[in-house]
Amino acid sequence: MRNVNKSLIVIFCLLIIMSQNLNKLIYGQDKKTTNTIMLESTFSTVAYGWAKVERYKIDNENFPLEDYPLDGRGDQDGQRLQLFGNKQPHSSQFLLYYANGWDKNDKSTPILLVHGANDNADRAWANPGEYGFGCGTPICAKTGLMQILTSEGYKVFAINFPHKHGDNLLWAQQIGAAISKVKSVTGASQVNVIAWSKGAFATRLYASSIKPKWGKPYDNDINKLILIGCPNLGIDYAFRHGATFNTLIFPGCGGFKVNGPSAHTSIFCQEKWQQFPELSIYTTKTGNFFPGQKQMLKKWDEKFPLPQNETDWKTTYYGGKGTVSEGLGIDAAIEQGSLVSQVLSQEIPKSISTYLLAGNKADIPFFHNEHTGTSDGLVFLDSATNKAGIANLVGTTTVEANHLLLPWHAKSVVQISEWLKK
Repeated sequence: MRNVNKSLIVIFCLLIIMSQNLNKLIYGQDKKTTNTIMLESTFSTVAYGWAKVERYKIDNENFPLEDYPLDGRGDQDGQRLQLFGNKQPHSSQFLLYYANGWDKNDKSTPILLVHGANDNADRAWANPGEYGFGCGTPICAKTGLMQILTSEGYKVFAINFPHKHGDNLLWAQQIGAAISKVKSVTGASQVNVIAWSKGAFATRLYASSIKPKWGKPYDNDINKLILIGCPNLGIDYAFRHGATFNTLIFPGCGGFKVNGPSAHTSIFCQEKWQQFPELSIYTTKTGNFFPGQKQMLKKWDEKFPLPQNETDWKTTYYGGKGTVSEGLGIDAAIEQGSLVSQVLSQEIPKSISTYLLAGNKADIPFFHNEHTGTSDGLVFLDSATNKAGIANLVGTTTVEANHLLLPWHAKSVVQISEWLKK
């Protein structure tokens, strides 16, 4: 009888251990969740008018090493490559840029600038013409919003993300960490955040405490939130225009090696069908290379009919094999991780004064602009101005500018300045 009792005790203990391990597996509780922000390196000699840049690591083992495109198109470039240690950065790392005057300018509430997909803090905010193109107009400026805000007396900072198309849940955690550091070095209790495109979507996640199970929630540290060209109601651009976008993605098939996801897993080129799962928006056995793009997906086909004159328009959107392409369709991609519904249902708090800045001119040079509804060339105006899930929407302005020009257009700058002064 005594041996039976011992056996029952052993079995009971094993069940407890198994239950604990199962919970850890599901909720990530077996890993460090402190989110301590550690300084890795400081760079005092940097380009484009920044005073300095610091590289930080969030000490939380739940941050994964995200998948980078296998041909290097998603790697860091320019001075960011050096700042990240000349390697593919881990998703627990981020760069914090300091603009001149960060420690002396007189405006009490500092500003954090948040860039978008396939971009960086330098080109987005300090030098739109870094590459000589891709700024939304044939002639690109050499200074941006950062210099303007600095000249107006603001203490300006910017974040640079490690993965150019990274998981927005991870970007949101990095944004929270960057805000925490800005508060620490300035002594401010709150920060004004100006976020653009995918960065705006990720900032919404942070402000609404949409996070991984192990992540840190919103810390009541945003005063004003200005969302520029934000896909508030999602986008479907990658699926809406058939096989057209593939001409930018597949260099072996006449493309330009653009770092963006295709809606297709295989295409017909060089007189045969070729598989490219690593360049698709989907999660496949090869990996998950564009997680942040899936998270912003929402169908717009009922609002704006698909352009039926574009090759493989139907199979691209709804899935299947077309004339020159094959894919799973937008529903499959949405099921793999769209966060749009959650963003709309989990509000940006009323304590945050929120502003929406949208563009309505679809004239991005050398780009297949979104033409099936009023847009900035990428995001529908109806999405960028949608107020669902925003508890305290103070202002909305539409500027005659495309998506790339929007953050540094003269009228945008005037409007941003006015909002910050209120």
